[in-house]
Amino acid sequence: MQKYGYVRVSDTGQNENRQLDAMAAEGILDKHIYIDKQSGKDFDRPAYRRLLKKLKPGDTLYLASLDRWGRSHAENQEQWRVLTKEKGVDIVVLDMLPLLDTRQHKDLMGTFISDLVLSILSFVAQSELEHIRTRQAQGIAAAKARGVRFGPSPKAMPEHFGEIVAAWEQGQVSLEQAFSQCGIGRTTFFHRVREYRQAGE
Repeated sequence: MQKYGYVRVSDTGQNENRQLDAMAAEGILDKHIYIDKQSGKDFDRPAYRRLLKKLKPGDTLYLASLDRWGRSHAENQEQWRVLTKEKGVDIVVLDMLPLLDTRQHKDLMGTFISDLVLSILSFVAQSELEHIRTRQAQGIAAAKARGVRFGPSPKAMPEHFGEIVAAWEQGQVSLEQAFSQCGIGRTTFFHRVREYRQAGE
């Protein structure tokens, strides 16, 4: 019987030290801690998939908190069932002890309470994720309304762009030569020519 820990942060800019400290306090070896740095919207994560293959009946999986495990209400419940029922693994959610500790209270009432708490917390985790996405979408929409542009900055055109355009229009250079001299592709060249003409109107 082995103890494993699972740690997740949403992206590479977030710090997983708090979760790692919690695992260390439980005596879990570094080699038995699996870390993913991606969204919790589903369980299609490389480290978690490797962990699933390692877990055997009688093992215990430690989580710092439920939302660090996953943020989908339906998928959390399905993974809980797979781990506890199919694989015979115990789960300990450290910030929800003793309510979410399948080593305890294995009778019908204990299982009912664990399942109820799991359902409520998974619902909250998914709701938080949806609120985050809504706020992000609203923020992006508001920024665009203010004229903020997303993505890479447009490539600066050469100072003699007008001369290149004039030479192309007069047939002195080919289209390929024109956008090559500007250092841009065909589509961008036409877009910039249109902007150039509009600016001169």
